[in-house]
Amino acid sequence: MPRSLLLSSVSGPVLFPEDDGFTDEASVFNMTVAHRPYAIIGATDVADVQAAVLFAGDRGLPVAVLNTGHGPSVSVSGEAVMITTRRMTEVRIDSAKKTARVEAGVRWGQVVEEAAKVGLAPLAGSSPQVGVVGYTLGGGVSIAMGRAFGYAADHVLEIDVVTADGELRHVTPDSDEDLFFALLGGKGNFGVVTAMEFRLFPVRELYAGALHFSGDDARDVLHAYQRFTSTAPDELTSSIVFLRAPDLPFIPDFMRGKLTVSIRVAYLGSAHDGELLVAPLRAAAPVLADTVTMMPFAQIASITNDPTEPGAAVEHFVVLDELSPSAMEAILDIAGPDSGTPITMVNLSHLGGAFGIPPEKANAVGRRDAAFAAFALTAVPPGDVNASKDVGLELIDRLSSSGGGRKHPSYLSPADASVENVQLAYDEVTYKRLQAAKTVYDPHNVFRYNHNIPPLA
Repeated sequence: MPRSLLLSSVSGPVLFPEDDGFTDEASVFNMTVAHRPYAIIGATDVADVQAAVLFAGDRGLPVAVLNTGHGPSVSVSGEAVMITTRRMTEVRIDSAKKTARVEAGVRWGQVVEEAAKVGLAPLAGSSPQVGVVGYTLGGGVSIAMGRAFGYAADHVLEIDVVTADGELRHVTPDSDEDLFFALLGGKGNFGVVTAMEFRLFPVRELYAGALHFSGDDARDVLHAYQRFTSTAPDELTSSIVFLRAPDLPFIPDFMRGKLTVSIRVAYLGSAHDGELLVAPLRAAAPVLADTVTMMPFAQIASITNDPTEPGAAVEHFVVLDELSPSAMEAILDIAGPDSGTPITMVNLSHLGGAFGIPPEKANAVGRRDAAFAAFALTAVPPGDVNASKDVGLELIDRLSSSGGGRKHPSYLSPADASVENVQLAYDEVTYKRLQAAKTVYDPHNVFRYNHNIPPLA
């Protein structure tokens, strides 16, 4: 397909590096990664996606899909054709079936808002800006209902995907068991997902919010959190965060320029029962701020108050078998009040519960025996990424030696792009099944600008 034919066959913008708007179209939330592909196709529909894939195929070029929301991406060089899907934003809620069908560019805030109108809720991410499809293809860890219902991927019913041959496939666990399995957990390795349908849940409100403590009380709060999670019911999803906020006017006084420790909770139950469950946390140390209350599900973004403006941050991840004494000491040594670390944030999310239960229709999201997921995030100037790329690795190495060391498809950073690191996100049987599916649907590894699973030789 010549360039002129591509321009005439695509409804959305077709941009080359010399064109106005190219840089903006390639921009991402995490500015540690910059993209400069051969061309960008701003897809408005499935036909645009197919045209882009066929154009790349005619030239023997790889295809990259730009992440819609917060998700980390792998830098794309001049040889690739990049597809952006941010213009594909249709959401359809079926209140009778309790399902949502979304196009590839939809973000969680849109789904939460539309579902709430009919008393339903999705397994959404922490920020309304997170892209639904990319989040779900990695597994999808809900901050509000994950331990109650499991991974977002576990509740996907059908997927529309354009594979490397340019074909649009409507995939269900019955129509194509192997491709359905691979797409959910195998991330972007098997094609361009243009739409998916998934279950919603009849949830209108939660007992949720955050408790904030001084960093000086980090040890007492962390140990209280460990005891709290050891007995938490599946209806309670939580995380603990060590945060060094910058000294800026928009930061609350109690957090500005100092270490705070915050515990974020979301409970599917009454305020009375929630208060009883959270009481040991409130008693762990003096509480600087307490936002835990009954709230409409549509307000779940207030639990974490994630940043809304793009920035540059280096991230490193690991999953843990348990929150052991040695793991807690590692966190306190490296990120505690006396550490002087440049790490901006250490986040520890409680897994278990329904996360540990395999879904009715199998997918590639594994590590279901993991008890916690940890990551270290360091905010850096965009031009200082290389100098800071290893910040946080010391903590991850300590946590790995204390009982972790495994990866998870929901928790892979640009630093985890090597084949060896990607393999750590899966058990051996799952990885071999993913490679087999890759060999069938993308034998030439067209979709390789990702956390790549190469086809069999």
